[in-house]
Parts: sequence; structure tokens; C-alpha cells
Amino acid sequence: MSDYNFPLSNKVALVTGSSRGIGKGIALELARRGATVILTYVSQGSEVLAREVCRTIEALPHKPRSHAIRVDLSTLDGARSLIGGLLEWSEGKLKIDILVNNAGIEKAMSLAEVTIDDYNDVYNLNIRGTILLTQAILPYLNSNGRIINIGSVAARTPFKNFSLYCSSKAALEGLTRVWAAELGGNGTTVNCVEPGPVQSDMLDDIPKDIVNLQKILTPIGNRIGTVDEVSNIVASLASKDGAWITGQTISASGGFSMY
Repeated sequence: MSDYNFPLSNKVALVTGSSRGIGKGIALELARRGATVILTYVSQGSEVLAREVCRTIEALPHKPRSHAIRVDLSTLDGARSLIGGLLEWSEGKLKIDILVNNAGIEKAMSLAEVTIDDYNDVYNLNIRGTILLTQAILPYLNSNGRIINIGSVAARTPFKNFSLYCSSKAALEGLTRVWAAELGGNGTTVNCVEPGPVQSDMLDDIPKDIVNLQKILTPIGNRIGTVDEVSNIVASLASKDGAWITGQTISASGGFSMY
């Protein structure tokens, strides 16, 4: 087993919201590169999907380990509950090298329609959940760790009727820069990857006119992206190749958004 073939050998990665879509793709790619991967999912209906991802990972030729755990990271005790479960799984020897904050939700509605409940639904997961989990992971994060937040080009694009989602992803950029400044002393990097439209379950909730416009405005192939294209970017940041990159927001959009 060489560093070239398995650059993440002996690394442990936690990928939230990884039973489907981009999260699943990231989990699989990190495992292909040698990492042990912990997946989280939130609904009972996603358990079968998460277990299938684990089986796929463990069937890879180099036999990486995986573990799936159900947790609602939008709650105040979600992160604490997750850590407790992982300490039990690791027999008290929990160490994390890579944290991918991927779990998130979106809601489409006009400003006039937004309610406090809608705000709580989006911000409690996309922002508060990310803060609480990252905070909870810090005591278990190895030196030269990698924290990768999954944002969206929506952070810098004024999509009508997506004020909660767009603003939450913009807030994620701010968290990324501050955490990079705070955590770099031991070699830890913090970056944000912002996909453009990607063929996934979440894309089904985006109005077709927005998706079609994004295709037209995407220089590479006038198409939407793939999960694999985003996953490869994340996996590269997670490896030693990402050691000198921190506090950055990377547009993974085929040029739809150029920062």
C-alpha cells in the first residue's frame, strides 16, 4: 500500500449527511483513497442507504473500515450524542483526521413567506449544527487535521426565493475563514468547497429554470457537475496536497461562479 495509491491510509474521516448525494460521493472517494470513514444520517428511512454505502466501502479491494451512525445534528444535543456514540464505537480511542461538514437543507420560499420555523430548520442545521459539531470534534482532531465545509455557489449568487439557504451558505464562508485563523497552529486547515449544480437528490428541489440557466452560464460543457467531480476536490484538500491551503472558498462549479 503506497502513499501514491492510498494517500489517506491510516486516516479517519467523518462525513455528515453521507447516505446519499454529494455526502455519499465524498465518503466513497475518501475510502477509495484509504481512509476509514464514519457516515452520519438523520432519518430512519436513510438507514438502509447508509448501510449500503458502508458495504460498498468495505467491499473495496484494500478493505477500508466504515461506520454509520444516526444523529440529528440540528438539535442542541446532536453533536454531543454523536461523539458519545463514536467513543463507544472506538472503545474510547476516538481520533479524527478529516471532518467534512456536509449535512444541510434548503427551502425555497419568498421573503414574505419565511417563518421563524423555516429559519430554525435551515440555520439550526446548516450553521448551528456545523458550529456545534466542529466544536465537539476539536478534542479528538489530530494535528494537521482537515476541516472541509460544503457550501454552495448560492452563497454568492442571489437566487430568488432562497434567502435562507443562500445566507446560511454565506455564513459558512465566514466560519471557514475564522476557524482557519484560529486552528492553524498545529497544521489544521479549514476550507469551504462550494459546488454549483450537481446531479443529486437536492437538485430535484431546485426550479428547472434555475438549473437550465446555470447550465447555460457554465463554461465547461454547459452542463451540471457530477458528484465525483466535487468529491475529488474535497479528497484532494483532505490529503497532504492540501497542507498549504486554508481559509479558502473554492468554487466547484465548472466556472459558473469564478472567485
